[in-house]
Amino acid sequence: MKRTIIHIDENLCNGCGLCIPHCPEGAIQLIDGKARLVNDSFCDGLGACIGSCPEGAITIVEREAEPYDEKTALENIIHKGPAILQAHLHHLQSHGKMDYLRIALDVLRDKHISHTQQPYHTSIHACSGSASLAFNEQPENKHRSENYNLPSALTHWPIQLHLISPMAPYFRNAELLLVADCCAYAYGNFHQRFLKGKKIAIACPKLDEGQDVYRTKLTALIDNAMVVSLTVITMEVPCCQGLLSLACSVQAQAQRRVPLMSIVLSRTGEILNEHSYE
Repeated sequence: MKRTIIHIDENLCNGCGLCIPHCPEGAIQLIDGKARLVNDSFCDGLGACIGSCPEGAITIVEREAEPYDEKTALENIIHKGPAILQAHLHHLQSHGKMDYLRIALDVLRDKHISHTQQPYHTSIHACSGSASLAFNEQPENKHRSENYNLPSALTHWPIQLHLISPMAPYFRNAELLLVADCCAYAYGNFHQRFLKGKKIAIACPKLDEGQDVYRTKLTALIDNAMVVSLTVITMEVPCCQGLLSLACSVQAQAQRRVPLMSIVLSRTGEILNEHSYE
C-alpha cells in the first residue's frame, strides 16, 4: 500500500542516535553508524522523531510500504513502561489517529493493562510538544499599575517567515532572530531580553507548510541581506528543534557564514540552554 512514512537521508545522518528514543514503536535503530528505518510496519508515519534530528536528515514521504501494525508496535511499547505507553497514546490522539488509538485500547483491555496508571510524563520523547501541561502563573508585580504597558521592541512588519521579504531594507546588516511561534508567550520579558535591537522572523517547524520557502528566504537573508548574526529561539519540545535543524543546514549551504546561536526555552519561561555554533 502507498502511505506516509519517515525517510532517513543516509548522507545527512551523523549517527548521533537522538531519533531513537523519540520512536517508542522501535522502528529506528542505529546500524553501521547510521540511523535506519528497520521495520515499515512499526512506523506510523506521524514523525515524532523529526524534530530530534540535528541534521534535518528525517522527513516524511509517501511511498509503497507495509501497513502500520499498531498491535505489534504496541507490544514493544508496553515493555518500555507505563509512561512511554501514555506518551504513545497521547501521540495518536493528538494527531487524530483514532483508528490506531481504538486498536491500542482494545489490546490493553484484552491484556488487562490500565492506560491510566500514571499521568502522562511530559519529558517522554513521543510528540511531547502536544502534551497538555499546567503550571502556576508567574507572580505579578503588585506595585505596577494594571494599565502599565511595557514598550514593544518590534521595529518591522510582517514577521511571519512566509510573509517577510529578505530584500526589505531593515534586514540589511541586521542581527536576525528566528523564533518558534510559541516562544514570546512562554518568556515574559521576550522583547527586552531578546528582541531589542534585532529583527525577527517567526515560524512553526511542526505546523507550517511550504518550508522549502523558509530555506530559500533564510539563505537570502544571509547571502543577500548580509545579516551579521542568526539566533534561533525554540521551545524545549522535540518537534520545535526542526527550526534549529533548518538554520544549521542553511548556514552550512550559504555562501556566507554567520555566527549562529541557539536558545532553548522551557514551557514555564526559563532559559534551558544557550549554545553557539561557530
